[in-house]
Amino acid sequence: MDKQTIVIIGGGITGLSAAYYLQKEIKEKNLPYLIRLVEASGRLGGKIHTYKRDGFVIERGADSMIARKKPGVKLVEELGLKDEMIRNGTGQSFILVQNKLHKMPKGAFMGVPKLIGPFLRTGLVSTTGKVRALLDLIKSKGPEQSDQSLGSFMRRRFGDELVDNEIEPLLSGIYSGDIDEMSLMATFPNFYQLEQKYGSLIKGLKASIPNPPKSTQKAPGAFFSFNGGLETLVNKLIEKLDNEVVQLESAVDHIEKKESGYHVLLTTGEVIKAVSVIATTPHQTLSKMFSKYDFFRVFNDVPSSSVANVAMAFDHSAIKEDIDGTGFVVSRNSDFRITACTWTHKKWPSSTPKGKALIRCYVGRPSDQEVVDLPDNELVELVLKDLNKTMNITAKPEFSVISRWKNVMPQYTVGHLERIEKVREEVKEHLPGVYFVGSSFEGVGIPDCIDQGEKAVLQVIEFLKEK
Repeated sequence: MDKQTIVIIGGGITGLSAAYYLQKEIKEKNLPYLIRLVEASGRLGGKIHTYKRDGFVIERGADSMIARKKPGVKLVEELGLKDEMIRNGTGQSFILVQNKLHKMPKGAFMGVPKLIGPFLRTGLVSTTGKVRALLDLIKSKGPEQSDQSLGSFMRRRFGDELVDNEIEPLLSGIYSGDIDEMSLMATFPNFYQLEQKYGSLIKGLKASIPNPPKSTQKAPGAFFSFNGGLETLVNKLIEKLDNEVVQLESAVDHIEKKESGYHVLLTTGEVIKAVSVIATTPHQTLSKMFSKYDFFRVFNDVPSSSVANVAMAFDHSAIKEDIDGTGFVVSRNSDFRITACTWTHKKWPSSTPKGKALIRCYVGRPSDQEVVDLPDNELVELVLKDLNKTMNITAKPEFSVISRWKNVMPQYTVGHLERIEKVREEVKEHLPGVYFVGSSFEGVGIPDCIDQGEKAVLQVIEFLKEK
């Protein structure tokens, strides 16, 4: 019996995870299928990209995975990388408000206070703002809704000051988006569920997240990477895949539905006959690949934002004000153009040679997209100007590495999940055996993407079983 081909489009972490889990299923169950993973660019890994220079380990994209999300840890363990995992250095993190650094209050979850004492002591919020925020304890829950903006939900619970000074810098930073446009149910549905169950987010967090037991030992960091950088995961996935699976510099021009399966036409002129297709590319690409199907066009209206990060290497002596912490995020109530700063040499000590410092700053908030396209020298100057206000760095960096990510941060705006579900229903009816997953759809974090890749594989296997 001739083996049929399953095509995976896109070689980022979602596509690689799908290829790994699909190959595993095929081999374990002796299934009659081949895998072809096609990637338009000349490299795999997508937004995971580690750069090494002069003993520094620099992440051009994502720098870690969150440990509490199990799909990431599960894959790492399966790949035999557990012994290479490192946790981030723990320490104080800060929020920059009105051009001043404030310690992140203890006992807060995503900026939402869980412990009243530390919240009352913080200088992040005025007395008036604290009184307004604590009304959450007595304010009635909102009406049941299918969706609403994350910003409006939080402002109704806590008022503007806490949202603008603490919650917004943290939550918007994860999605590089505008909290007042972001979908609550697509980003933090747990907050809505806590409000509906407990009537108060503060009460709900207290009930659902127990305080950790007191210990003299330092708690492990919430994030992990690898000594050789995050691309260690990508390299191991590539190593596990059979030689004939991956095809680089092979963009998909369009996909045609045939009587039995699909023809995947590449820009190289090659046509791959596929029994099933897993698309892991950004949402904007779907309407081009499936141009005959109007239901994909809704994705053309889904916005994406651009971000850039500037990594700078220094001799440690250049940092005159060496703040004890791992970095800071910037609130809207500051005139900084950077949105966040990581003191990488403290967050990931193994990334930096002894006696050196590595600082990585981010630019590109939704209202300041043009900053991403500034020339390299202007971007470095801009970042240094902002850093000098807090850290008194007067020396030039030994070198800098600038990474621009254009239109890669999908914006989960209000109604996001409903839109996705409607398109999936249309695809199931008109394009059986086609699945679309990735950061555009159900989570931008690496563990979310790994999870989506694995679930798509299970759907493909189930579909083929029923054929």
